[in-house]
Amino acid sequence: MATLAMEQASTAEVPRSPRFNEKTHPLAKLLFAALLVGGLAFAGWSILVDTRAAGEQMALGVFAFLGLALVIALAFEFVNGFHDTANAVATVIYTNSMPAQLAVVWSGFFNFLGVMLSSGAVAYAIITLLPVDLILNVGSAAGFSMIFALLFAAVLWNLATWYVGLPNSSSHALIGSVLGVGLANQLILGGSRGGTAGVDWSQAVKVFSALLWSPMLGFAGALLLLLAMRLVFLKRPQLFQAPAGNTPPPRGIRALLIGTCTAVSFFHGSNDGQKGMGLIMLILIGCAPTAYALNRTLPASATAAFVQTSHAANMVFHARGNGLSMTPVQARSTLTDALQHRKAEGAKVYAALDSLSNNLIEQVSGYGSLSKVPARASSNVRNDMYLVLDTTRLATKKPEGFAPAERDALKAYQDDLEGGTRFIPLWVKIVVAIALGLGTMIGWKRIVVTVGEKIGKQHMTYGMGAAAEIVAAATIMGADHLGVPVSTTHILSSGVAGASVGSGAGLQFRTIRNMALAWLMTLPAAMLLSGSLYWLMLNGVRIFGL
Repeated sequence: MATLAMEQASTAEVPRSPRFNEKTHPLAKLLFAALLVGGLAFAGWSILVDTRAAGEQMALGVFAFLGLALVIALAFEFVNGFHDTANAVATVIYTNSMPAQLAVVWSGFFNFLGVMLSSGAVAYAIITLLPVDLILNVGSAAGFSMIFALLFAAVLWNLATWYVGLPNSSSHALIGSVLGVGLANQLILGGSRGGTAGVDWSQAVKVFSALLWSPMLGFAGALLLLLAMRLVFLKRPQLFQAPAGNTPPPRGIRALLIGTCTAVSFFHGSNDGQKGMGLIMLILIGCAPTAYALNRTLPASATAAFVQTSHAANMVFHARGNGLSMTPVQARSTLTDALQHRKAEGAKVYAALDSLSNNLIEQVSGYGSLSKVPARASSNVRNDMYLVLDTTRLATKKPEGFAPAERDALKAYQDDLEGGTRFIPLWVKIVVAIALGLGTMIGWKRIVVTVGEKIGKQHMTYGMGAAAEIVAAATIMGADHLGVPVSTTHILSSGVAGASVGSGAGLQFRTIRNMALAWLMTLPAAMLLSGSLYWLMLNGVRIFGL
């Protein structure tokens, strides 16, 4: 009897794998379906309201095409949700801080909240990687082929890595897909535009560097934080122990772990949700330019401020234009070429900026405000504002060439141009938040098991989970502030690995090897997949005459 009691006590101390077999209540399934269908219906209703308010009549075929494109874009966010949620909830599940089903619902809600409170800065960081001619002609067959190709490629790669239970970055897959389309577009156009010059490699390097340093920061940060926690909390040894059986952690430790899970979920939503927003805005601009090409919610009083900042910027352009004059048509061609070759310098470029900026002043002043720009002119005004904004930003990347007053004038002008063209309607945030939030509630088990059991050689301790998630939340928050996309998956899984090393446990190198291979393969695989799909779709359009 004594031996049996000892065995039972010993067994109770052994950490157990979480139970994932709880059945979902039928009412929960019904609510899930209602939210999913309701979100899609809300998107359709919002488009109808916006287009009617702008005086734009959409043909049934265009509306159906727009609906299909939106469903695919929201599917990317949905897949992103169930692929990346595991990174936020694995720690609370494997430390018994929250039951699995409650954890994913909790994470889903804070993902939703993160999307709703996001700034929108990351949304357009992705779009700036796309070729200039496709952004300016997003409503063309090539523009829609671009959007469909990159979305399909990102979704397919995410599903493939999720199926084998491999933590993979949705951001990495999407960026690879964007670059694949850009390269394919330039190769199809041939050498007349300088090969791959249309890809914004400076922006690509910025994005790549974030994807590179963020997992390194996750690993090193979690390792060092865990070591620091060991020194600070010498009198709390239970913080560095694995849970006993299915027993929840002490109240304070539990609150810490739930808090870090909440922070990672929130900042994941605020960063990753914006990627879908940017793509949805491209779709809306292509299908309904009158309603979405320009920010029609700006008040008429903003026009006077826009004219004032435009005149101040034009003085800078004119001073560097050496007296050259251009028509708006010539100016558009000059600025498009400057952006394609990422070289905005010389009198010709500044003369083009002066010409097109003056033309914008005339148009916006003539109509009275952006909200009054007629349907026939919306796309042209938006494209002109895009060309002036991005060329001015490219020209001011070397600020030493401008006096402080000139830099301030150009910065104010850029802010006004951005406010007129780079905006996210509230309903877009809502439907993306619903897609990402609902996506977190399904399909999470495969990745949770990998993060919780297959990275380190020992069961996750409370301190390991807290260190990994604190570093992940802080890193994503910083990236969100800087407006750069990062990978929640890579940061947190690297953090778990760093915490495992910091705790003295070894790593399961098979999993680490597979994760490293996935990191290396994602970019070329997504580029190849999206580039091939883009080529196939373009040829399909030509063959069938669509």
